[in-house]
Amino acid sequence: LINKNWYIADLPGYGFAKVSKKSKAQWDRMIREYLLKRESLINVFVLVDTRLEPQEIDLSFINWLGTKEIPFSIVFTKADKITKSKALKQTDTFKKEMLKTWAALPPLFITSSEKKTGREELLTFIEDVNKTWSKES
Repeated sequence: LINKNWYIADLPGYGFAKVSKKSKAQWDRMIREYLLKRESLINVFVLVDTRLEPQEIDLSFINWLGTKEIPFSIVFTKADKITKSKALKQTDTFKKEMLKTWAALPPLFITSSEKKTGREELLTFIEDVNKTWSKES
C-alpha cells in the first residue's frame, strides 16, 4: 500500500526463476488471471534486463498484454551493469523488435536501482498515471 491510496503488486518473474516447469505454468496462469480480473489495474510494469537481447518470453508476454488491452510500460533494469552506449543499443534493439508488430511503443524507462538511474522519470510517470486515474474515477 503506497501513501494509503494505491497499491503495487509484485508478481513472480516468468523468465529465469529456478523452479519447475509445472510451477512456471502455475505462475503464468495466476499472473494472467490476476491481470485480466483486476478492475482497478491502471498499468503493468514489465521488467526487462537491459543486458539481454530481446527475449521471446518478454515479447510474448508484451504481445499478450496488447491483445488483452492491458496498459503497460517497459522498465529496462540493471542499466548500471553495462555501459550507457551498450544500454542504449540494447533498448534500441528491443524497440525495433517491438515495432515489427506494434504501431507505437509503450512508455519505456531505463533504470538502475543501484545508481538510481531513471528513478525520477519512473516516479513522475506513476504520479501522472495516478492523477489521471483519480480524475477519471
